[in-house]
Amino acid sequence: RNYYGGNWASFSFSGLLSWIKENQQKTDTSDECEDWRKLILENEEVISLSKKDKTIQHVEDFCFGDQDSAEDVEEAGALPKLPIFGASGAEGVAQESEKECPPMESALPEAESQEPEKATGTKPASAMEGNDTEITSENESCHSTALGKSALELGKTEAAPSEISAQEPKKITYSQIVREGRRFNIDLVSKLLYSRGLLIDLLIKSNVSRYAEFKNATRILAFREGKVEQVPCSRADVFNSRQLAMVEKRMLMKFLTFCLDYEQHPDEYQDYENSTFAQFLRTRKLTPSLQHFILHSIAMVSETDCSTLEGLQATKKFLQCLGRYGNTPFLFPLYGQGEIPQCFCRMCAVFGGIYCLRHSVQCLVVDKESGRCKAIVDHFGQRISANYFIVEDSYLSESICTNVCYRQISRAVLITDQSVLNTDSEQQVSILTVPPVDLGKPAVCVIELCSSTMTCMKDTYLVHLTCPSTKTAREDLEPVVQKLFNLNTEKETENEELEKPRVLWAVYFNMRDSSGVDKNLYDGLPSNVYVCSGPDSALGNDCAVKQAETIFQEMFPTEEFCPPPPNPEDIIYDEDEIAPEESGFSNSPETKPEPSTEESSSGGSTAVKKEDNEE
Repeated sequence: RNYYGGNWASFSFSGLLSWIKENQQKTDTSDECEDWRKLILENEEVISLSKKDKTIQHVEDFCFGDQDSAEDVEEAGALPKLPIFGASGAEGVAQESEKECPPMESALPEAESQEPEKATGTKPASAMEGNDTEITSENESCHSTALGKSALELGKTEAAPSEISAQEPKKITYSQIVREGRRFNIDLVSKLLYSRGLLIDLLIKSNVSRYAEFKNATRILAFREGKVEQVPCSRADVFNSRQLAMVEKRMLMKFLTFCLDYEQHPDEYQDYENSTFAQFLRTRKLTPSLQHFILHSIAMVSETDCSTLEGLQATKKFLQCLGRYGNTPFLFPLYGQGEIPQCFCRMCAVFGGIYCLRHSVQCLVVDKESGRCKAIVDHFGQRISANYFIVEDSYLSESICTNVCYRQISRAVLITDQSVLNTDSEQQVSILTVPPVDLGKPAVCVIELCSSTMTCMKDTYLVHLTCPSTKTAREDLEPVVQKLFNLNTEKETENEELEKPRVLWAVYFNMRDSSGVDKNLYDGLPSNVYVCSGPDSALGNDCAVKQAETIFQEMFPTEEFCPPPPNPEDIIYDEDEIAPEESGFSNSPETKPEPSTEESSSGGSTAVKKEDNEE
């Protein structure tokens, strides 16, 4: 691929059009060099790798906005001309790693032992939009100020007064979206980071967090009786809520307090261990609205498949994550989820690792006697030897995966003209769970991003919908899109439709979920070849972190996984050590350059900017 992150990547709008075209065509990659077979010795055999990515299917895209002469419009700062939507995507445009938006001033989640001075220039998380009171956990009060963009900062730029937000949204045309294409950073996989999740802990421990910036998710929403409502989560939110009666507030606080230490009160739930969490909630004297909030917006679990213990664990995890960085449990990386793989790539590059783009692999070379993999052969006919090989699932051929049954994820990405729930502030990062219409169907997770996340242009919102697949992505998700949004392009619409946000552009696709597949199900893989999956359907990133640590410990059982690194300027290299540029690879444009001493030590927002030669 010519971009970082595989199916975890983020794209500019033109980059996404190119990705859509590529996956709709599904052309096979021909061998550029047939001489590579001469490199295989008599006592060796090969395991051919797939040259066609089959992890993305059923890609359908639609433009609902005005396509006013978009054929002559070019993306700002880009050389290639973009065609109108529905025609071929922008050829060769994959500059999604370049961001031209100004950087946010919010700081990074620092390790708790670090100096609080690194968070200078930021406002307290309690000043975040949608956060009315300060909630911090012990020993973290000085660091809970380090995340998010304050209401005061937003007020300088994009925050609008309530009377403006009440007006009719600005009319956005397709040509404007194309022209502002680099303002978009559109994730293939939609996730949030739990503030006490494994990924945040890993980012802090490994100091990879220095290369990223984050914004708080500002509100949790629920869809009930055809309306979108805000869910009170923290103690302050509960008692400030106008939608709950005083009796309901006491009920909710009592139940949430129980969930925080439910293990200490087994007598209250052990009789319901074989029941679903929804059935258990009905026994707790909770009103239907409270049951709905807890099940779909706090625990975020299935009404039919989730046991009581699983529901209590999910609720406890949600509550434990409150208050670390803000009034919700979630963080979102500025410029999109695709920043996270690039941050790890940069840390790897700082210490000599090499990441090669546009560099495909023909086969694995296996020794017949030992059964171990010895090398790979790339499409240049070059043989590269190693002791361990990690292969992403999509590269394995069908003959290796005959016993594997994959799940699928249904995805949709929408560009809309206003929020699903308008408030005084336009800059909201919202998560909404839409319960299934029919029992047995999965709930749909909706994440709505505003322009201050650096993922979309001003006056638009980027909306991600995700659920486990039962049919094609469009069949799974379009009913939810129709409930929440106005898809009608005609001027005459009903009043009910006028109140809904208007969809300007949309894409649907199915993505393979290969998480949870046992390595033993892959036929004929050598013991030193390890398989990693693509993204899973969960909201968090725990599955990927656990998988990475498991593979690492199998290869290096005595080593620590992602230890805190020294500062690059403090490293003393041996005289006989070969510098990366003197080895078989050069620090080509595909690899990330080592940051300067100032960048590496400061942890400031400069580290998140891309270097010009990374294109």
